[in-house]
Amino acid sequence: MLRDRNTDWLGRTLLGVAISLALAAGAQAQNTAPVNGMSTSEKDQAEVRTLLAQLQALKTGYADQVRRLRDLDAQVQALESRLAGRTLDNRTLPAPPATSQPQVAQSGGEPGSQPIRNAQGSTGEDARPSRSVEDVLQQEHALFDRKFTIENGLTYARYDRKQLTLNGFLALDAIFLGNIAVENVESDTLTYNFAARYGLSPRWTLNLDVPYLARRTTYQKGGAGGSAAATAEQIVSGSHIGDSTLSVNYRMLPETATRPDTVLTFGITAPTGRHPYGIDWRVLERDNDQFVRFAVPSQQPTGNGMWTANLGLSMVKTLDPAILFGNIGVAHSMARDFSDLDNNPDTMNPGRVQLGNVYSFGGGVAFAFNERTSLSLSFNDRINAKARVQPRGGEWDSVIGSDGHAATFNMGVTYALNQHTTLVSLLGIGLTPDAPDVTLSVKIPYTF
Repeated sequence: MLRDRNTDWLGRTLLGVAISLALAAGAQAQNTAPVNGMSTSEKDQAEVRTLLAQLQALKTGYADQVRRLRDLDAQVQALESRLAGRTLDNRTLPAPPATSQPQVAQSGGEPGSQPIRNAQGSTGEDARPSRSVEDVLQQEHALFDRKFTIENGLTYARYDRKQLTLNGFLALDAIFLGNIAVENVESDTLTYNFAARYGLSPRWTLNLDVPYLARRTTYQKGGAGGSAAATAEQIVSGSHIGDSTLSVNYRMLPETATRPDTVLTFGITAPTGRHPYGIDWRVLERDNDQFVRFAVPSQQPTGNGMWTANLGLSMVKTLDPAILFGNIGVAHSMARDFSDLDNNPDTMNPGRVQLGNVYSFGGGVAFAFNERTSLSLSFNDRINAKARVQPRGGEWDSVIGSDGHAATFNMGVTYALNQHTTLVSLLGIGLTPDAPDVTLSVKIPYTF
């Protein structure tokens, strides 16, 4: 509309100027006598040439104006289309062209440092990473420019473990005499996690995570009743809130062209879940000598029952179009007294429990396909040290089999649904026996 109005106005203006000049030239030609030896015809021809030159100049200017109007109209339409396809707010308008002036790095680096590139390759003082890059950073690292975010997540985990139990002895070092039983434990866990993230300042964020677990575990026992062909099965299910975590993130070093963005995380996990100590077991089968052949817990635990301090360090480096990230961490549990440590409903065995430290590390890479979508590949590993128990009045003793090594390979996709909401999906594949066989999680963070 703007282009059409300007075009008509310029056309009418040029036509009016040309007609006026022509009429003025005709009138002057009729009323003017020869001057300086130049006839009236020659003077008219000179004036016509002058008018034609002026008209040609006006036409040239008119053509330039039309081209400029067309270019401006095309730029406006392109910008409107780009804004319609974006999910960012007004602060994510395209960055101005880079200049030769010293600039500050994207994440708040020192003046004079070289500006880093975002996922679109743009630079400049106001350049920001794309929405897909920010979503990856929020999941794998931390974001400090989002004031308040609420995240709802749902995770399914499948765990399957088989164990061969031999109750007897070898005769002549070749023949086994006794009972052979195959134990199979299959567990399905569905976890709903509510998380809230609040940006206190450009360097501090506060996080709260509250899970709710629903577990269903199937216990199978081969060799029931002393027969190798018989199998017994029992299913135990239950749900309860899990252990909640309160943590803070501190940005130690902002990202520049030569170093990654580095964030330190400190958190406290409270024992709000149901702990496993003292849960009575139901005995389903005994031998004649009262040996318990098959027993299952009466309910499912949803926490470890310990206050735990968590310390972690994460790093992220943006390399167009990839994002590299890595993390290391350690968790230390405080020793705690319990009124009963064993699972026998007929006895009480009070004591103290000290869980082993948990060491974790991982890393991966993410690729921003476009403004909305990104793909991430990562590896995570958790190593648990052995736990210790101390019966009341006794000595500390290590718990055999309480250590573990859980390694997982993860593939994730993030997709921005709209200006405030993102869909995050993650598939995890267990690489060691202590890790879940498969995990599938879906998270929906909403930013205010």
